[in-house]
Formats: sequence, C-alpha cells, structure tokens
Amino acid sequence: MITLIAAVAENKALGKDNQLLWHLPDDFKRFKNITSGHHIIMGRKTFESFPKPLPNRIHVIITRQKDYQPEACLIVDSLAKAISVCPKDEDLFIIGGGEIYNQSIEMADKLDITRVHHTFDADTFFPEIDLTKWKLTSEEYHPKDEKHHFDFTFETYVKKQQSQIG
Repeated sequence: MITLIAAVAENKALGKDNQLLWHLPDDFKRFKNITSGHHIIMGRKTFESFPKPLPNRIHVIITRQKDYQPEACLIVDSLAKAISVCPKDEDLFIIGGGEIYNQSIEMADKLDITRVHHTFDADTFFPEIDLTKWKLTSEEYHPKDEKHHFDFTFETYVKKQQSQIG
C-alpha cells in the first residue's frame, strides 16, 4: 500500500523556504507512529529539512544529484525507482515534498492528512484531493491549545474503487 502523509493548510500550503509553517506536536507523534518501521520516500529537499535522519525508518531519497549519498539512505533518481526499491508486500509512505506528492497522488492507495485550519503564505503546496476519487474514512478534530497554535484535523482518505468513481 502506498500512503501519502502530509500536514496541509486550508490553502493546500505545505511549507516555505524548505521549512514547515507550523509546529504541531500531536502531528509529529502521529507521523512517527504511522511511519515507524517503514520505508519513507521523499525528495532531497525534504530530507535536508530534517536535522538528522528519522529513527526506525528506511529513507528513500529522490534526487537528480549524481554524487548525493547521505549515510544510511537509499538514493534514486525517480519516483518509480523509489517505489521499486521498497519491499512489494510492505506499506510505504511518501512524505514530500510538493513535487513528489504531485507525481505520486494518482498511484497512492491512501492519504493521511493533517488538515491545519489556517491559511499560510507558502511556496510548496499539496495537490488537490479529488473527492470523486477519494473517500474520507475518518476525521479527528483537535482544537488549538497551549502546545498547538492552530486547530487541526487528522483526516484519512482511501482511494475509491473504480466502480465507486463517478
């Protein structure tokens, strides 16, 4: 199963200048719980936005830089190659950035979205979720509090079967 996992603002914003636009500790915990023990696919800039590789995950990085080789990561030059290096019978997670999400949304089986209830000035955006192709299967609202400056909702979408589309 291929899952796209992202925190997305109301205006589809993901980030600006290779940085997140918000700090939501519960979103970080959810991301860790969902992706731990799995392959995570990302673009080079997304990888470089981390202070260090994320523990207990296999990092698959897509880049066109020929000599790019961070320690303990799989490096490929396309999304197709990224998917091909992952075990066929395991869940894999695509974690960004914007261009990687655009390339992969049509092949994904599931979307795990943290909807941040705010709009932001951004330079990176998540693709449109076409509700004729995706079914919202769960949502869990969280109001802002002392640790979270914005309201947010955890949303899970699954791809509709061909017979359900239309």
